[in-house]
Amino acid sequence: MQLEIAVRPEDGRHVVVATGEVDVATRNQLKSVIDELIVQGHVHLVVDLDETTFLDSTGLGVLIGARRKTHAFMGSFAIVCNRPQLLKVFRITGLDKVFEIRQTLPAVEAEPVV
Repeated sequence: MQLEIAVRPEDGRHVVVATGEVDVATRNQLKSVIDELIVQGHVHLVVDLDETTFLDSTGLGVLIGARRKTHAFMGSFAIVCNRPQLLKVFRITGLDKVFEIRQTLPAVEAEPVV
């Protein structure tokens, strides 16, 4: 139940890298980082889940809320994920149709910002 979060600006967006488990015990860490970025006016966000080993429904809730907030401020929200077990969670919940999910950061950047 450990989560490390790193943030870096990259090409006009802020990339949030979550390493570890995003679950009921750690979701507030991720939520706080994302909320602080949005408060600071950084509304073009990419959450990199390639180092995330587990994601539960509370973690999905954080991602849904972050997408809603960035879009409310005319920003963008994308997810980088190449982990089959996490992609399966997005598919099963139908959230693969809600989120912009790409396998690599350059693939996100190649797409138009929504």
